[in-house]
Amino acid sequence: MPKRRKTPDRPRDVNQLAKLIVDISTGQAEDAEPEPRSPRSKRAAKAAAARAEKLSAKRRRAIARKAATGALAPGPKPVDYWRMPSLRPAFSTKLGAVYQANCLDLLAALRSDVIDTVFADPPFNIGKDYGNGSHHDRMGESEYLAWCSTWIRECVRVLQPGGAFFLYHLPQQAYRLAAQLEANGMTFRHWIALAMKGTFPRGRKLYPAHYALLYFTKGDPKTFNRVRLPVPACRHCGKDLKDYGGHRKYLNPLGLNLTDFWDDTSPARHSTVKARWHVNELKPKIPGRCIEMSTNAGEVVLDPFGGGGSTYQAAEEAGRNWLGTEIVDCSLIADRFERLSLTSKKGPPPLAAKFTEPKPGLAIQTCPESLRKSISTAHANGSNGSGSRRSLVK
Repeated sequence: MPKRRKTPDRPRDVNQLAKLIVDISTGQAEDAEPEPRSPRSKRAAKAAAARAEKLSAKRRRAIARKAATGALAPGPKPVDYWRMPSLRPAFSTKLGAVYQANCLDLLAALRSDVIDTVFADPPFNIGKDYGNGSHHDRMGESEYLAWCSTWIRECVRVLQPGGAFFLYHLPQQAYRLAAQLEANGMTFRHWIALAMKGTFPRGRKLYPAHYALLYFTKGDPKTFNRVRLPVPACRHCGKDLKDYGGHRKYLNPLGLNLTDFWDDTSPARHSTVKARWHVNELKPKIPGRCIEMSTNAGEVVLDPFGGGGSTYQAAEEAGRNWLGTEIVDCSLIADRFERLSLTSKKGPPPLAAKFTEPKPGLAIQTCPESLRKSISTAHANGSNGSGSRRSLVK
């Protein structure tokens, strides 16, 4: 007696029927191992397979597309993934939300190609204590670069084609991280030098007076807004500092074009631009210029290393949606928004569509070495997804 053909289980709704159609059209249904079922369910499955075979190839493709986009019969109520149990905002406004978690967990929960601009100011690996122990910011060189490679790769994945990636770091590490960005298919735009005096010469070296701000895009930039600065004037008499060779009258009335050398970005010292007194922080004007340059109103900015919230403040003031993580203390960010009267109604509905369920190959685990019991992302096969079990998000 010839062996009977194995058929898939009975579809329970239109979505399962569409999946059955996809499986049959790709030849996967016959190879699937069926679960034990009653004769009645076998007859129902055969009838469903017969109906599926009668559909035209064009109709099969249409149903398959609808099934992939979730446009078929209504199923369970969509989950508000920006409030997933494992990732709940520590602070939010109507434009954005920050999570007290490892940045890799937030990145794992984001869909691909949904972020317009990434601004990253990671720990410099120089032994700074951001509130969770200085040993978290002191790793071996290869271990640190491997960790950077992991979050850079994930940031590139969630970045839209044409999106911008800004990375602030010491020049010593910036050129290494620039190579990693290029290896991930990013296009170099600028090495922006930010004047940061206040240090001292070390050994047989020049006086260090700038930090690096890398500017890359995912292909050709989809948005580039020309930023202009006021004509520099004397703070005492109010007159121009330069005569511009007698061509002052030909300058654009909106101001001077922004260059790749920024000399007005001294470290934040005042409480209006600084939330943490024990570490250096960026002035909001630095991420603010990047946001103005690379995004339009309503687009999404991601900062995986929240710190004191300078990027979130700049995004909120510019009317951009924003997302981010801070592994130590998000209350300082909330205090900043309260102090500057930036707080507004909670719950950013535009951001819900950016989230998806965590990747099947990833598992959320409690990091045993973190003093604050932060969350780290580890691959299901046992390898460490962050490149290190140390919590390096500042």
